[in-house]
Amino acid sequence: MAGALEGRVAAITGASSGIGEATAVELARAGASVVVGARRRDRLDALVERIDSEGGGALALELDVGDQSSARSFVETARAQLGRLDVLVNNAGVMLLGPVEAASLDDWRLMVEVNVLGLLYCTHAALPALRENGGGDIVNVSSVAGRRAEAGAAVYNLTKFGVTGFSEALRQETLYAGIRVTCVEPGFVATELQGHNENPAVRQAVERMRERIGTPLAAEDVARAITYAVAQPPHVCVNELLVRPTGQRD
Repeated sequence: MAGALEGRVAAITGASSGIGEATAVELARAGASVVVGARRRDRLDALVERIDSEGGGALALELDVGDQSSARSFVETARAQLGRLDVLVNNAGVMLLGPVEAASLDDWRLMVEVNVLGLLYCTHAALPALRENGGGDIVNVSSVAGRRAEAGAAVYNLTKFGVTGFSEALRQETLYAGIRVTCVEPGFVATELQGHNENPAVRQAVERMRERIGTPLAAEDVARAITYAVAQPPHVCVNELLVRPTGQRD
């Protein structure tokens, strides 16, 4: 797939680790210039150095997706610095699990701000640039938790069901503008996401799930799926990608 995205510019949120970092590397290897955004600038700078060392092009911008002005600035600066925007990967997310009754309302607020509002802010900012180009791609990273609800994940489910529903409605709104919308729903991926949880019971449940699955997905597995979707010919839209480890039942 080398060169399949030559001349295109992709902006990726949550790019300081995990799926976002791996996606930036994969898209750059396919020829895209990438703009990587997250709060941890040191990690972004290291990612840019890695991409540059492989012959790609990358720009790092600090980003807090839950802040509307930061999200808009990220998208508009990416477009201004590189002259266009062709792909937006809404990857930033947090997963804070636990029963509803014992939950921290601050955790709920953070998940809604990052998983939902951040995605909406970036999308709203990107649509004019994509229309100006005559089309492009928006990739929304949801989760299997956006398809199947489970006790202990109620508010995370809420945010990811929202992402999945929004993605389909947006696809219908923008298809005549040549804007393709892809919803990616990973299963268990070995990233920092699970480490956001400090509750010992939640950590134990996550570890038991990992043991049942055997080999989880790597971030690179999901990144290759995203790259596959955006590298399709303009008349082909991969609407939905459900990617699970072979050993994951649900």
